[in-house]
Amino acid sequence: MTDPLALVVEDDPDQADIFAYALQMARFETEIITDGRAALERLSQIVPALVVLDLHLPYVSGDEILRFIRADKRLTDTKVLLATANPQMADILQEESDLVLLKPISFVQLRDLAKRLRPADEQEVEGA
Repeated sequence: MTDPLALVVEDDPDQADIFAYALQMARFETEIITDGRAALERLSQIVPALVVLDLHLPYVSGDEILRFIRADKRLTDTKVLLATANPQMADILQEESDLVLLKPISFVQLRDLAKRLRPADEQEVEGA
């Protein structure tokens, strides 16, 4: 069985690499996108299991991408983890997202949370 896809939408290349590696350790296939316009284009083509979404992106903001995801019937089961340094925006968008993490986000924290957000039929059986 192939690993579920996680999309990392983050314009900071170092942060994107750390997020992608943490998700890979949680057994996700990852794809990095560095701007909002490209993220919307890619989301119109694929259905990821998880999106790690920065709010401050070039061209199209993360909150617009979150609204796009929530409005698209194909993406109903897609989990959205907001990654932001802006606590006010985190509060505003908390209801629309599955999880909000305030930056800086630790590698271990993201890896462990991503494991919990894997699709139910993909999760590892604890203790097996």
